[in-house]
Amino acid sequence: MKILGISCFYHDSAACLLRDGDIVAAVQEERFSRNKHDPDFPVKAIDWCLKTAGKPDLIVFYEKPLIKFERILETYLAYAPGGIRQFIQAVPQWLNRKLWIPKLIAKELGYKGEILFTQHHESHAASAFYPSPFDRAAFLTVDGVGEWDTASFGAGNADTLEIKYHLRFPHSLGLLYSAFTYYAGFEVNSGEYKLMGLAPYGEPEYKDLILEKLIDLKEDGSFGIDMSYFGYCDGLRMINRNFEKLFGGAARRPENRISQKDMNVAASIQAVTEEIMLRMARHVHKVTGEDKLCLAGGVALNCVGNGRILREGPFKEIWVQPASGDAGGALGAALLVWHKYLGNRRVVDEKNDSQKGSLLGPAYSDEYIRGFLNGKGALYKELSYEELPGMTARLVAEGGVVGSKDGLNSDRGHWGPGA
Repeated sequence: MKILGISCFYHDSAACLLRDGDIVAAVQEERFSRNKHDPDFPVKAIDWCLKTAGKPDLIVFYEKPLIKFERILETYLAYAPGGIRQFIQAVPQWLNRKLWIPKLIAKELGYKGEILFTQHHESHAASAFYPSPFDRAAFLTVDGVGEWDTASFGAGNADTLEIKYHLRFPHSLGLLYSAFTYYAGFEVNSGEYKLMGLAPYGEPEYKDLILEKLIDLKEDGSFGIDMSYFGYCDGLRMINRNFEKLFGGAARRPENRISQKDMNVAASIQAVTEEIMLRMARHVHKVTGEDKLCLAGGVALNCVGNGRILREGPFKEIWVQPASGDAGGALGAALLVWHKYLGNRRVVDEKNDSQKGSLLGPAYSDEYIRGFLNGKGALYKELSYEELPGMTARLVAEGGVVGSKDGLNSDRGHWGPGA
């Protein structure tokens, strides 16, 4: 049986195809459109998955659009008339496209079979637990927001998983981090890794201010956000003037030079984020009693926080979903249907996960690459694997920028970019 999982419309749209529970293809739309974090319906990604493994018997979407739309409407009503501009901008997109997933799938794919919908954080949880090398484990999912949930945790055992607790919108660690991403002059839902990379260059001088004014952090990692400093519920900006006044100035313009203050702001929110992640992990361990942890959701892409959980947390082992953002939701939704909805058994390899190193996307042979370069009239030089490390080191030492695609042979030909 083949199951196609789809995620889209916010960022990192993707498609994944399972064949009898085996992950045979997974890829983001951006790999074809060249639009980073492409949020559109992943027509090209789906097409590649189907060409790789055939037509699906079942399609699953990674969240429930009606519940998400309900949250959006309730938020606008709660903050009215403050959110009128956001309402006018967002609602037509929902009414024209986002609410009509079955019709869209039928139109784009010519598919007439059954379409299932999982919840957003269920998809994250499934993407974390099912591919892991653990027969049983706790899971923790943390992101911006799904339908209503912004974080969840529970435990998985063999074929089943269950979300036991959650945090609800607007109290969101992912949106908090994105607000500081915006304040530092980086693009939301894209530049968070830049904020994390900037943090080591600063000092966390604003950490106490964040904990005093912006959030009420509990010992178990739950928290409440003071929304009087933020604009993501009632405006088109992540933050408002109260936030800028609190931190002594307007958000950095993207083209402006990065200051020491920007570095200190980054260090401060990173320190707070790590503290929250650690408290959450300790609480999850206490409640579930499990000694292994699986992580997913956009915040699980914060590798510094993950490192602290591994070193300082109570868990013996952790496994992080490589595609922790919404792209991994396509994979999680498909796996959730295969195991939980259809009741199929899960086979666990304690030495290896089932995600095949995320080498699940398009592959390119040496002949294809030569043909492409020749077609563009590009200047290039072929190197052996023995020559490559030295050349790379020399270019980096000279201040060059190096990109790399591994061409090692695998059972599918050549390894290429995956989800």
